[in-house]
Amino acid sequence: MPNSMRGGSADQLLYSWTIPGVDEKTRRAFAVNTCNGCHSTENPSVDTAFHISPFRKGTAKLSPFMHNVEGKPDHLSARAQAIYPDALIVHRLDMATSGVMLMARGAQAQRSLSQAFASRDVTKRYCAIVSGQMIPPPDAWGVIDLPIIVDWTNRPRRMVDAQTGKHSVTRWQVAGPSAESDACNAVQTFDRSAPVTRVMLEPVTGRSHQLRVHLAAVGHPILGDNLYAPAEDQARSSRLLLHACSLSLAHPVHGERMQFTSAIPF
Repeated sequence: MPNSMRGGSADQLLYSWTIPGVDEKTRRAFAVNTCNGCHSTENPSVDTAFHISPFRKGTAKLSPFMHNVEGKPDHLSARAQAIYPDALIVHRLDMATSGVMLMARGAQAQRSLSQAFASRDVTKRYCAIVSGQMIPPPDAWGVIDLPIIVDWTNRPRRMVDAQTGKHSVTRWQVAGPSAESDACNAVQTFDRSAPVTRVMLEPVTGRSHQLRVHLAAVGHPILGDNLYAPAEDQARSSRLLLHACSLSLAHPVHGERMQFTSAIPF
């Protein structure tokens, strides 16, 4: 594959890097394009090559891999391992969130990619439809800086807690005609009878439910959020309107920045 192919849509063959004489099983990772409704797992350094392969996770209407097998709960790792037995989870999306994910092939690739996430060398961007009219921030990106902790009496919910919460930061902007927001192509799959805002989100930290908690905390819950939105906003969409639309990282071998995108379904 030509070296000029550095990124693309996650449901296509995106990138392949091959050096002769290296065991294929130790040198790969791949990106997946996910839909809402599937768990990442059953239980909620790449030295010579890096491989992004096509794969889908989601509902039955999108892929032959969407059906449960023998009545067992569906989850991404099982589907991936049916194709790549050495596939390993590197990071997670909430079951209700769709979009692009990265998985490793083999423990060495998993270590390398996990380190990239831990050191915040991976940039993830999401698109969401939120309730109400958010006023654009004075700068290019606004910041929500609110500490988050598990709500132990209402698990799996999280909550903002200024005393014991973990440091949690989300960057956001109102989606418009800028290059940052061109990926958002609205399709009317939700109730527009009350004001809504399409926003782009960039989690600086990676707390569970962070984007959902932060937006609800500032008075703009995501439509369709059955954990953090009031009943009227839950009813405005049949799914959580949160989608991981892009992921970028440095190639673990040669360091070149790579970006992969997933078309926004709402």
